[in-house]
Amino acid sequence: MLLLAHRGASADAPENTLAAFQEAVAQGADGVELDAMLCGSGEVVVCHDEHLDRLAGHPWEVGETSWWKLRRVDVGSRLGFAPASIPLLEEVLDALPPHFLINIELKCERVDDGGLSVRVAELVVRRGLSERVILSSFNPLCLIRVAAAAPGLRRGYLMDPEKRWAPQAYLVSPLVASYSVHPHHTACTPERVEEWQRRGLRVAAWTVDDPARARELEEMGVSYLITNRPGLLRQALRERR
Repeated sequence: MLLLAHRGASADAPENTLAAFQEAVAQGADGVELDAMLCGSGEVVVCHDEHLDRLAGHPWEVGETSWWKLRRVDVGSRLGFAPASIPLLEEVLDALPPHFLINIELKCERVDDGGLSVRVAELVVRRGLSERVILSSFNPLCLIRVAAAAPGLRRGYLMDPEKRWAPQAYLVSPLVASYSVHPHHTACTPERVEEWQRRGLRVAAWTVDDPARARELEEMGVSYLITNRPGLLRQALRERR
C-alpha cells in the first residue's frame, strides 16, 4: 500500500503549498494528492477552496481572481504555519521528485469546467507524466472530458460520502473510472475492495491519519492511502511488518 500525502503533509505544513509537498518528501510519502482549479486569469493553480476565507481571511473567489493577485496571498499564517503562497500546478510538478506519484483532483462542481480538465490532461501528457499521475474528481463530467482529450491517462472517480452509494458505485464509476476509485475510508469493506479489484480497479482511500485504521485498510488490499500524516503512518506500517 502506497501513501499519498493529502494536500501534501498538511498536518505539518500549510496545505497545497510547496512547503507541504516538500514535507511529504521528507516524511517518506510515496506521492501526493493535490487540488487543481482555474484562477480568474486562466492559470491552473493548486488550491482546495473556491473562496479564500478559511485559508487567508479574504472573501475572494479563486475562479474570479487573477494570478498576479492570488500569488501574493498568504495561505500559511491563518492555518498556524509560516507564510506560504498558492502555487501553480506547473510549479508543483517541477518541485516533486521524479519517483513521486501525483493524484491531481480536478476541482469543479459545475457542468462547465472552463477547460480545466483538458488543460490539466494536456499538461500531464506534454510533460510525460502519464505513468505517475492519476486524475480524479467528484465531477464525472471532468473525467469524461479527460477521457476524450487523453484516453490513456489514469482516471479515478471520487465517491462522495454524502451522496447515495449505489448510483456512484454501480452506475457512475464503471463509466468514468479507468484506473481507480477513491472512496472515503469509512466506505471501504473487504467485500467492496475485493469487488473493485475484480473489476481491475485500484482503491485510493481518504483521508486516514489513524494507524490502526491504516493497518485494516492495508489488510483489505487498498492500493493507496491518502493521509495528512505520511510520516506517522509510514512508521506504523513498518512496525506492523
